[in-house]
Amino acid sequence: MDNIDIELLEKLETKDKEELIDPDTGHLDVALTLKKLREMKGMSRNEFCKYLGIPYRTLQDWELGNRTMPSYTLRLIAYAVVADILPRK
Repeated sequence: MDNIDIELLEKLETKDKEELIDPDTGHLDVALTLKKLREMKGMSRNEFCKYLGIPYRTLQDWELGNRTMPSYTLRLIAYAVVADILPRK
């Protein structure tokens, strides 16, 4: 597992972080991680697309595993979601 994956996992609020790891590769399951991020915001796909400014079909394809997003995109989405959820000081 990459350092990027470890950093991202530490930020996610999920009881079983192991469920986000693909057993075949040992890396984050990008589709499931993206879905968890959306659920952390309590948003539907449509709401999440508007929040991120991306097409609905793109998010749908990423969550279903039909398309692969660049790894930096998942990190940026995770950063935006976690930064928005955390209380401001």
